[in-house]
Formats: sequence, C-alpha cells, structure tokens
Amino acid sequence: MFQDRQDAGRQLGELLKGVVTARGDDLVVLAIPRGGVIVARPVGEALGAPLDVIVPRKLGAPDNAELAIGAVALSGDEEITVLDEESLAWLRVPAGYVDSEVERQRREIQRREEVYRQGRPPAPLAGRTVVLVDDGVATGLTARAALAAVSRQHPKEAVLAVPVAPPETVREFGRLGLKLLALETPSPFGAVGRFYADFRPVEDDEVLAVLAASRTA
Repeated sequence: MFQDRQDAGRQLGELLKGVVTARGDDLVVLAIPRGGVIVARPVGEALGAPLDVIVPRKLGAPDNAELAIGAVALSGDEEITVLDEESLAWLRVPAGYVDSEVERQRREIQRREEVYRQGRPPAPLAGRTVVLVDDGVATGLTARAALAAVSRQHPKEAVLAVPVAPPETVREFGRLGLKLLALETPSPFGAVGRFYADFRPVEDDEVLAVLAASRTA
C-alpha cells in the first residue's frame, strides 16, 4: 500500500487536511518513535503544525518481550498504564512482574525523551488539537497509552492518525470513545510492515534529524 514511511506520511497528511480544522498554534503533531516520526514529518508539513514526540512503551510478557501484555506512557511524572487483562490471565502474570516491567519501561521512556528532546520541554497540549502519528497499529495498546497520557494534559481534542490499522482495532477504539483515523484497514492484517515496500528499521539519528529539521522549517 505504501512505498515507505514518507510516502505514507504524505498520503496521511492529505487525508488529515480535510479532517482536522485546527492549524498553527492551535495544533500539534505528536509522533510515536521511531517509525512514527518519519510518517509525522510530512503530516506536520501538510497541517502547518509543530512536531514533537510522545514515547509510549510496550510491556513485554515474562520470557517473551515481544508479546505485549500492556503499555505505559508518561504524563509529566504520572504513569499511564494500559493492560491486556486477557493476556495477563492467560499467562498468569504476577502483579510484581507487571510493576517491575512498568518501572523498567518508565526508565527507558525517560532515557529516550532526554535523547530526542535534548533539554527542550515538551510541547504544551492544553487547549490544542493533538494529532498522534505512528506508522501503523496492530493491537493499539501503546497508542492507547499515549492517548491516555495526552488526555491528562487537557487538549481540546486528541486523535490517533495512522496509515494502516486492522478493522477490529478501529472498532475497539470507537467502543472506548477514542478517535482513530486510518488510511487503510485491511483484513486479514498480520503485521504493519506487510503494507510497506520499504519498512527498514529507523534509528535514533534519523529521529533526531527529523526533529531538528522540523524546528528550523
């Protein structure tokens, strides 16, 4: 569906120009690193909006870090945790493990925010329309944590915008009262990378270059 993340971002930006009415200082684009930053740059350009990052983190299962049992994001010093209760029950994950995994990911969030922001404060969100951007969602757990963290900062509106998402995730967000806009909702879904010709990993130096360029644009 998409050549690469930049192509996806350009297409997503065109969609959002017709959906999001806020512009300028009334709007901020928050990218979910790392891949979401590449998508978010053309989105920010299309909307004439400043670009910042929000860093949610997946909570990995015991002995299988790739299997998500939840996600965490930060709103200031507050931890916002979203848990997959079915996975927790099925895997019989003890509460002590969840607490330690949340703390481990909190430290990683703080480390990454320091790297990406380089001493700059987060963009203020109160009273603004906030568009969160990622390169796609599957279960949407990390994006839900990010939206919850944003909501604590009293935005006028918050919406998650992605190039691709499974239809069941779109329905789940709607059931939860969360706004999710996706260019494509294919089924069966599988993994986000299936829908990109080029889905190479994004490194921190690429993220930093995009953020630096957006500040000087």
